Amino acid sequence: MSDILQRLAAVLEERKASDPDSSYVARLYDKGLDAILKKIGEEATETVMAAKDGDSEKIVCETADLWFHSMVLLAQQGLGPEDVLKELDRRFGLSGLEEKANRRR
Repeated sequence: MSDILQRLAAVLEERKASDPDSSYVARLYDKGLDAILKKIGEEATETVMAAKDGDSEKIVCETADLWFHSMVLLAQQGLGPEDVLKELDRRFGLSGLEEKANRRR
């Protein structure tokens, strides 16, 4: 399943060298961090609204948009899905309360 994340990450890396007029992602990179963060905020809000509406199809679509734009951010910052997956693996098996308490230190 994470194969799609790796394939998407590779495309996002390729888009860094693309002409902003030829690629949505290249345009986001060209506009910079604030534009990427704005898109993540918009997609997070749309995900929340879809969940409040209880529309499963919209929840999936909006979550896909949120994940996509989060991956654009990761790539822009020199990170990738493997970094997030490693962190999730590190947390696996920890109580959520324990993990959160450990972050405060």
